[in-house]
Amino acid sequence: MPVLRKKIRPAVGRAKGSASATASGRGKAAPGGRGRRSVQGATRNAKQQRDSSVKASVWFNRVLILCGAAVVLAAGVKGVLVVQSLPVQRISVSGELEHTQAQAVQDMVEPELAGGFLNADLQQIRRQLESLPWIYEAGVRRRWPASLEIHVVEETPIARWGESGFLNHQGGIFHSARSAGWDELPLLTGPPGSAPALMTKYQRMLGFLSPLNLSVVQLSVDGRGQVGAVLANGVQLNLGAADFLARMRRFVTLYERELVGREGEIERVDLRYASGVAVAFKASPPVAGL
Repeated sequence: MPVLRKKIRPAVGRAKGSASATASGRGKAAPGGRGRRSVQGATRNAKQQRDSSVKASVWFNRVLILCGAAVVLAAGVKGVLVVQSLPVQRISVSGELEHTQAQAVQDMVEPELAGGFLNADLQQIRRQLESLPWIYEAGVRRRWPASLEIHVVEETPIARWGESGFLNHQGGIFHSARSAGWDELPLLTGPPGSAPALMTKYQRMLGFLSPLNLSVVQLSVDGRGQVGAVLANGVQLNLGAADFLARMRRFVTLYERELVGREGEIERVDLRYASGVAVAFKASPPVAGL
């Protein structure tokens, strides 16, 4: 019986075809993968370029801002320097000036203005003005754009101090060569440093004596603190070193009760006792023919 042999080549061929197809498919897929990678690489490159462009733009803007700020700062500094160096074009002096001339004030101030309008030391100018003999207080201020305003308050002499000085209302001592017209002021004398306290006593004495139509022409204190006064009617008061106000009240009471109208007979009133007063009367002139 003949043996039938069947070839299986077609199956092998299909297998090969499938393998070939598969290989062919793989071969066709490879070009597609390279395309995607190329697109992704191009995208990354474009993004990097955009990022670089943005960073460059940011830095450029920053540089522009810094340059602009530097220009503004330089202009500001230059402007300040220009304003500082501007000369003072006008000096005005106000206040009731009786003993101080406005020109003397301006002459003193001008050397302090050499540095310009803003460089002038106003406190130094004020101190120099207040060092003048008759100036009690000075105010100095700038007035834009190039003026200086000075207001002066002169000293008000309340009393003479020693041989050539004067006292103001606070007991401050000042000196002036022009003392004519002030000889009628009361004379106050005392050791160094006693002027303020003595001025306070003088002002309180005025409060006690003015209602009695009495006034003080001399008031002094010695090194031990002993206070003495001479009234305009020639009566001398010994007030001692303590209880000044109590002793002045005692004198007022005594004067109103016993001494009013007898001022011409009194030489001295001693108030230094703890309680009581000693009055010394002037010696009676001798009677003619006796």
